[in-house]
Amino acid sequence: MEPSYIFLTMAVTLLSMPATGFGQGTTRVGFYSKTCPRAESIVKSTVESHFRSNPAIAPGLLRMHFHDCFVNGCDGSVLIDGPNTERKAVQNSLLRGFDVIDEAKAKLEAACPGVVSCADILALAARDSVVLTKGINWKVPTGRRDGKVSLQSDAAKLPGFTDSIESQKQQFARFGLNTQDLVTLVGGHTIGTAACLVFNYRLNNFTNGGPDPTINPSFLPQLRSLCPQNGNNFRRVDLDTGSANKFDTSFFTNLKNGRGVLESDQKLWTDASTRTFVQQFLGEKGVRKLNFGKEFAKSMVKMSNIGVKTGSNSEIRRVCSAIN
Repeated sequence: MEPSYIFLTMAVTLLSMPATGFGQGTTRVGFYSKTCPRAESIVKSTVESHFRSNPAIAPGLLRMHFHDCFVNGCDGSVLIDGPNTERKAVQNSLLRGFDVIDEAKAKLEAACPGVVSCADILALAARDSVVLTKGINWKVPTGRRDGKVSLQSDAAKLPGFTDSIESQKQQFARFGLNTQDLVTLVGGHTIGTAACLVFNYRLNNFTNGGPDPTINPSFLPQLRSLCPQNGNNFRRVDLDTGSANKFDTSFFTNLKNGRGVLESDQKLWTDASTRTFVQQFLGEKGVRKLNFGKEFAKSMVKMSNIGVKTGSNSEIRRVCSAIN
């Protein structure tokens, strides 16, 4: 069944006034309603087409949007190709979905030349990816412009898979995102995958020659069989075991049961400051229940307004992979 359209308080407010981002510019719902009325439908149909042949494109696009926003704001800079760009950084080496954005952009240029930014295409595609995996739908504020700078070194700002919770909270806080936003957005891993190389160190020689003690002993053989020592480091493993293609709360259930694949993910449960939010999303007794879908939509709107650019430091790129 298709998820119902959720009209969040934040989104409703955005209908009548601009949303102020953590940056210079503003966005609003329906930004292209007059200048390119088919903008959102073109992006949606493009994402749907690719998803039908390759469902893995959904988490790929969601991750790409996150990686874009956490490096100098949501400005499409991760899409720029060339020597020493963000796209060439090791942190972005496994990103997927560039072809989807390129195709959507080409269609939009044919329909509305020079109007829709690459940054907005990416924000819309991330939302559409969640919907296609049976997650919540929400209204995406648009009006971002594309950045003109993309530096490989800046990708070092991205959170890492070994980061402590304190480090993760600091990285999110610098963009105006709180601890609940952190837990909520990491929950996007419910449809994600990871290559063996980013977590296989947890399986054997983590501490005193043994595995990471936070891994459930019954889960360890499964991970070791998927990522054996001296095996294929680029094999991809579901981050939400048992429910990899559905946007739901089972990711948090897995964390509670010691079945988190990434070290940084599992810490959401082992750290008391973040465990409370995991418990709220799971609706455990004794804590105020939070609806993961609704909160994810709110946090995504909040994140997507990081560093929105305007003026001479931005543009509307005709080709997403190159500066005009």
